[in-house]
Amino acid sequence: MMQLKQMIEVIKNRPDAGQIGMILTHIGLVRQVSRDGRRVSGLTVAVDRDQMKSLVEKEKQSPGIIDIRVEIEEGRLLAVGDEIMRLVVAGDVRDNVIPVLERVLSAVKERVTHKTEVFA
Repeated sequence: MMQLKQMIEVIKNRPDAGQIGMILTHIGLVRQVSRDGRRVSGLTVAVDRDQMKSLVEKEKQSPGIIDIRVEIEEGRLLAVGDEIMRLVVAGDVRDNVIPVLERVLSAVKERVTHKTEVFA
């Protein structure tokens, strides 16, 4: 698994990096309290890799997008404060990059991952 800094470096070292005017990032963390107010001690994540690949390839075709990188921690119990996901979207201008980050983030949460919370 790549850490955020490594993900950004890979993007910045692309041959077409001169076209990049913006890199947006998102880091999702395990919260201590669930959306319904219950105390959480951790969670596990399952990832549909085929869905993720399809999503990223589709969104890379969006105007102005140079690269999209997603790393999701799966296969182990994550504790409160652990990183769940790292998402990096690189592109030309904010009008192109921000909506793609929002779409990818929403789609990953809705269609690509399934979280199971462990309650304290």
